[in-house]
Amino acid sequence: MQPYLFPYIGYFQLINAVDIFVFYDDVDYIKGGWINRNTILVNDKPNKFTVSLAGSSSFSKISETKIDLEKYKKNTGKLLKTIEQSYKKAPFFNEVFPVIKKVFTLPDYFYISELAIESICAVSKYLSLDTRFQISSVDHQDSKYINRESRITHIVKKNDANIYINAIGGVELYKKRDFEDRGVRLQFLEPQNIFYKQNTTDFVPCLSIIDVLMFNSVEETCELLNNYELV
Repeated sequence: MQPYLFPYIGYFQLINAVDIFVFYDDVDYIKGGWINRNTILVNDKPNKFTVSLAGSSSFSKISETKIDLEKYKKNTGKLLKTIEQSYKKAPFFNEVFPVIKKVFTLPDYFYISELAIESICAVSKYLSLDTRFQISSVDHQDSKYINRESRITHIVKKNDANIYINAIGGVELYKKRDFEDRGVRLQFLEPQNIFYKQNTTDFVPCLSIIDVLMFNSVEETCELLNNYELV
């Protein structure tokens, strides 16, 4: 999967469901997508936050897309203040906020893939997930120029595996028969109803994992991570 900035809980369900998770960072950057942005609650309403990029283009790879460091340094403090003010009354703020703050204040980010991957790894560590991570631009350069489906099956077999799990949205892209012909079993992860108590009248779904962690203990979050079906 492409690396996203503090992605929604379904992304972490996928991480939790597999032995090895590959950050697919040497594919085209999707302009206007979720790689450099996400949504949290501000005044009990969904509010989008974005990390500014330097000349992002759909013709560049995610791993080549640079952060606008001047704007990043200028806006990071404001973003952290917004998160703090929005969630300081949440039950697990004291445990979660330092994790988020550390991610945003680590030095030497130049590319959005680095920041996004760090955000995902930090949350996974906080939740004690034992999934192993790989980065396609680092660990799988040997298959860089193979077409999409062939490259995925190559990576699976390179890891001595025979099952590939994709998000449910992959149903539109991949056919099980095509993978079976290459000796790989394809499954799709379909999240079930995710609900938890927020400081809102009506539940707001599909927010950043930040929101989930603020209102749920590690144990409660891990229960939510298992609330899916493989189809």
